[in-house]
Amino acid sequence: MTAPTCPTRTRLYENGEVVAEDFAADRVPDMLREHPKAVLWLDLFDPEAADLQLVAEEFHLHPLAIEDAVQDHERPKLDRYPGHMFLNVYAVNLFGEGAEPVRKTEISAFVTERVLITVRKSDSDTADLVERWDADAKLGAAGGVAFLLYGLLDLVVDGHYAAAQQIDAAMDGVEDKLLDEGGAPRPIRLRGLELRKWLAMLRRAVVPMPDIVSQAMRTGGFVDGPLEPYYRDVEDHARHTVDQIEHSADRIEGLLQADLAEQGNVLNDVTRKLAAWAAIIAVPTAITGYFGQNLPYWGYEKFWGFLLSSAMILVSATGLYVYLKRRGWL
Repeated sequence: MTAPTCPTRTRLYENGEVVAEDFAADRVPDMLREHPKAVLWLDLFDPEAADLQLVAEEFHLHPLAIEDAVQDHERPKLDRYPGHMFLNVYAVNLFGEGAEPVRKTEISAFVTERVLITVRKSDSDTADLVERWDADAKLGAAGGVAFLLYGLLDLVVDGHYAAAQQIDAAMDGVEDKLLDEGGAPRPIRLRGLELRKWLAMLRRAVVPMPDIVSQAMRTGGFVDGPLEPYYRDVEDHARHTVDQIEHSADRIEGLLQADLAEQGNVLNDVTRKLAAWAAIIAVPTAITGYFGQNLPYWGYEKFWGFLLSSAMILVSATGLYVYLKRRGWL
């Protein structure tokens, strides 16, 4: 096997123990022959099509799976091909404030009988994945490649759940302000819209995960024995995360709608007040206009006519103010 030009990382497991790691990718076939009971992890970072073609020739990978691994932004899925499975998932990191608060890392994987080949399409740290495998080393003794895939799925799903929890906690900080009387300030509304955007991004990565884990479990003979409960646990966590995302989406949508309704109420109240004051001003204006015309009228050029017009203005304006105040318009 010719070594790929992209950065690689390797690990060889036998009976749950690491017997070799970080050896050159061109030594993979020899290592598998020297350790017939071992399973191997081969990681490729941002490989070119030619790099994947070298791996495909060695492990007889399907051309359609290779095509999906090369292209970016593939949907999360698990496909079965003769002799191997192809997996595409998104690991999620939530950083909070900043230019890129939500970061998704697309990970493709080829799962063969003895080898897990991961393809990372953007920069990410594999240390957490290695630590996850090392922490459950006892499972590796009987799990083989299914154990390696379990570690990958478990890490991805745990990341999804942590991100969902962080977004839900962030909602607590804006909920009270969104529900304040008179509507929330504009920065709070923008924060709510930002949280809704984060949820939409996270939802696309999270929703397919329960079915992906379930499909892996249904693959005949792949997951059995001690690993079955662990795969079921990952599936349960994935479904719980989906429920959390759906709940959070409904929650933030409800908060934004409530804030919008409160803004409408405030606008209606302001409109009523403006209409009430306009009515109060309109009546004296009409009376003044009548007595200010250049035609004779009752009390024309008489002092008592001036007193009468002033009294009519005062009484009508006061009466209208009292009436509108009792109606709650002022």
